[in-house]
Amino acid sequence: MVIMAGTVMLAYYFEYTDTFTVNVQGFFCHDSAYRKPYPGPEDSSAVPPVLLYSLAAGVPVLVIIVGETAVFCLQLATRDFENQEKTILTGDCCYINPLVRRTVRFLGIYTFGLFATDIFVNAGQVVTGNLAPHFLALCKPNYTALGCQQYTQFISGEEACTGNPDLIMRARKTFPSKEAALSVYAAMYLTMYITNTIKAKGTRLAKPVLCLGLMCLAFLTGLNRVAEYRNHWSDVIAGFLVGISIAVFLVVCVVNNFKGRQAENEHIHMDNLAQMPMISIPRVESPLEKNHITAFAEVT
Repeated sequence: MVIMAGTVMLAYYFEYTDTFTVNVQGFFCHDSAYRKPYPGPEDSSAVPPVLLYSLAAGVPVLVIIVGETAVFCLQLATRDFENQEKTILTGDCCYINPLVRRTVRFLGIYTFGLFATDIFVNAGQVVTGNLAPHFLALCKPNYTALGCQQYTQFISGEEACTGNPDLIMRARKTFPSKEAALSVYAAMYLTMYITNTIKAKGTRLAKPVLCLGLMCLAFLTGLNRVAEYRNHWSDVIAGFLVGISIAVFLVVCVVNNFKGRQAENEHIHMDNLAQMPMISIPRVESPLEKNHITAFAEVT
């Protein structure tokens, strides 16, 4: 809980305060990479932030709750309830319901990863200060006063811009793309959850279709950012890498591919048995065997 609270607070400071100063990156006069037209505020985008954040927060919660409920009901119907993972509280009779335990665990890890992705993205944007494709349309530099006689002249400093300071500051925070990172993180986490959890018959084709559909939506989100001149290709690709890396790390290393605690304990127990050294037990000679050998010697 302490780590989760610290993560939320750090994400809040990155998102809503000026605690971390954005790096001011310069530009060349009339640089074609930053001369794209201003596409308008984020709310006018084909994938507005409200829609993206709602889907990234709501769809995984719904899918995980429905999936865990279905798995629990199936195990209950097959009378496999007693073999599920338990958390002992008082004695051997009290335990947390496996449905509640797994649901809270997987949703908690997903929420932590969502905030971690936001922190990684904001940190990258603050450190790099990479300019948006429409930066010059918002900066509105006075080329005459700056003495831009040649295209190779480099301009640096905040005083070079005469536009809206808030819009200019947002145009300096594009690498990596937050929308691409959050969308692909949610899609990858759900894809790995569906692949590792749903084992019912008849889902051999349904699972790949659903998973590829989720990844396609994330890819289209990044493609839309480039098409609307809100991000460069490098911003979107970097966002994809951040989101995929965090999702894969959490699923593989933290929740162990969505396996239960019982499976984890069995795996650890088998590893301990495999690493246990062999013990040689001394041989004890039996009195009957000794008498038999003596009698055989007398006969011969």
